[in-house]
Amino acid sequence: MNASAMSHTTRMQAERAARGSVTEGAARAGLTARGVIYLLVGVIALQIAFGDTDQQADRGGAVGELARQPFGAVLLWALGMGLVGMALWRLSEAVFGSVGKDGRSARKRLIAAARCVFYAFVAYSVLRFAAGPHGGSGGGSSDEQSRDITARVLQLPAGQWLVGIAGAGVIVAGVWVGARAVRRDYRRQLKLTQMAPWARRLVDVTGVGGGAARGLVFAAAGVFAVRAAVDYKPDRAKGLDDTLRSFADTPLGPWLLACVATGLVLFGLFSFALARWRRV
Repeated sequence: MNASAMSHTTRMQAERAARGSVTEGAARAGLTARGVIYLLVGVIALQIAFGDTDQQADRGGAVGELARQPFGAVLLWALGMGLVGMALWRLSEAVFGSVGKDGRSARKRLIAAARCVFYAFVAYSVLRFAAGPHGGSGGGSSDEQSRDITARVLQLPAGQWLVGIAGAGVIVAGVWVGARAVRRDYRRQLKLTQMAPWARRLVDVTGVGGGAARGLVFAAAGVFAVRAAVDYKPDRAKGLDDTLRSFADTPLGPWLLACVATGLVLFGLFSFALARWRRV
């Protein structure tokens, strides 16, 4: 066997391993962990809408809420390891490609690589918090992070343009996420033949409602970033918590926030459904 054939064989073996049961388990654990975070953020946002809490409706608030539960430390470690699984799954997609006809395209690999970096950071922040009381705050306040990053970027040459372009990109991403959910593009990734009719209805309700709400939140956060760039005021940028609270300041009041929060709860449930029926 020549060197080229050996290299091809090695690559095929590595790819089969990446798509094997271990990676599949990591993906399903990661989707479950993502669902937990969105579910908790949605519940906290619902409580904010009705004035029942002063917690942060973001990842840090979700982690803090989980830590206060019985066996909180165990739950945090499980959540962190699930997020590690998500990062490893996205890494395998970046290296070997994902399922689907265009799963090996450069665009899909780049998106997978970006997701890998994001979930690696989230996993690190959660595990650091789980390691002890001095390990951080589960990622910190999303509002403070947004303002700090915006302030630093604005100080760079062409900083206003950079923040504005980033904000516009988040708006486009939000619209894309919402549109894909409404079109039910997620069905292409599901094991539809293995799903009962009730399961398909459940996935459609949670997928459309949850995806639309998630896209709306992304788009709103992008609008605030653009506004911060135009006004050259980093405090105009908002993280997840402030973005959600801003919905309560509209003419519809807390009811709009309650609707969006319900959508985030639905997206958490949708993530659980993906953990069960998604093709990996």
